[in-house]
Amino acid sequence: MNEKRPFLAVTMGDPAGVGPEIVLKALSRPSPYEVARPFVIGDLDVLERVAPVVGFQGRMHLVLGPKDFQDGVLNVLSLGLTNKDYLFGKVQAKCGRAALGYIKKAIALAMDGEVGGIVTAPINKEALQLAGCPHPGHTELLAELTGAKEFGMMLAGKELRAIHLSTHVSLKEAIELVKKERVLAMIRLANRAMLGFGIHAPKIAVAGLNPHAGEAGMFGLEEREEILPAILKAKDEGILAEGPFPPDTVLLHVKEGLFDIALCLYHDQGHIALKLYDFKGFVNVTVGLPIVRTSVDHGTAFDKAGKGVADDANLLLAVELAAKMASVRRQDPSSKQ
Repeated sequence: MNEKRPFLAVTMGDPAGVGPEIVLKALSRPSPYEVARPFVIGDLDVLERVAPVVGFQGRMHLVLGPKDFQDGVLNVLSLGLTNKDYLFGKVQAKCGRAALGYIKKAIALAMDGEVGGIVTAPINKEALQLAGCPHPGHTELLAELTGAKEFGMMLAGKELRAIHLSTHVSLKEAIELVKKERVLAMIRLANRAMLGFGIHAPKIAVAGLNPHAGEAGMFGLEEREEILPAILKAKDEGILAEGPFPPDTVLLHVKEGLFDIALCLYHDQGHIALKLYDFKGFVNVTVGLPIVRTSVDHGTAFDKAGKGVADDANLLLAVELAAKMASVRRQDPSSKQ
């Protein structure tokens, strides 16, 4: 097979959730290996426990790193952070600690250049906090461990892409964060993210905050005082940004191909529309990092854990996108997010 395929570290996620199951399912299929050389970072005991649950009949091959990778088997870098003594579908500190350890190892490999990117299975925020991690999720943890100063969450699908100015904060705080400096920073990140997709001269649609994008100041002044000045500054820098557009149509412009990505100003402004459009079809990408990172856009699904019914389709998309981004970055280092 093509040895130019990037190595990808795929973290197993919270052992008590569906992460180990979807990882086994996805990496049992041939398609990930056509574009990448993925290996699991997790614990062999956990994978052996869920193997009969998902009907896995392949062979697991223990590796110490990418150099030990073999095609035709499930490559596992087992960290020994937990064993089979855990409960499916329950928040447990030991599972949070294990999930944190998998992430840290994957980041270290990526920062050292041993892998082209990382793909993360879901973690549980409460378990992570019980394990002593102060961050609300992957994004903030990744930023700290990679030293990223400006970063953001993007959802990427086949037709639609959106980056979010804020994510896991209250709506009141999200509104307070709509300041021209932050809007400009996120426009720049959107531009860099699209370059990382191999899109040259990307076009960015910026959403307004208020209904009808403020309707000339009748429904709010944020568009006039904070958002438009940021767009104009970005245009001065050569970035093809336009707006602000009414929030209820901004993603339609992307779908129609007029823009490559939309900047949405808070979590639900982008997420609700995208998930209604295609609930399983979007991959979570952390932009602004010095490494490639994609993830499934769903949680640990504790209600499905241990039953073998979790769908691995979104993880397959995350692997495919990470492979594409890693390949673009290898060919054109200037495209780094």
